[in-house]
Amino acid sequence: MLKTHLLALVLFFSSILVLTLILYALYCIFFSVGVEDEQQIERLYAYECSFGSFSDARDAFDIKFYLVVVLFLIFDLEISFMLSMSVTLSTLSLNDLIIVIFFLLIW
Repeated sequence: MLKTHLLALVLFFSSILVLTLILYALYCIFFSVGVEDEQQIERLYAYECSFGSFSDARDAFDIKFYLVVVLFLIFDLEISFMLSMSVTLSTLSLNDLIIVIFFLLIW
């Protein structure tokens, strides 16, 4: 009984693997022709906002943008902690409450 179930699983996953490989091969054959030319032409078009590109997209960003992102992530994480603490505030023990207060004092 176990061997038949195992055999069915092996056949199922092997058929999925074969079907995936066939579909990938068909995709590579039919859709890779002329892709480079289309991508080069598409890079010359305007963006979705209808503005043309002003300069190279690989220009260096100012460090202020990275600082804003890092601060956003820190405060976003803090908000998620505070939300979970506020939801479970009625079930916290004294030890948990001390940890919450310590966490709030750090920030």
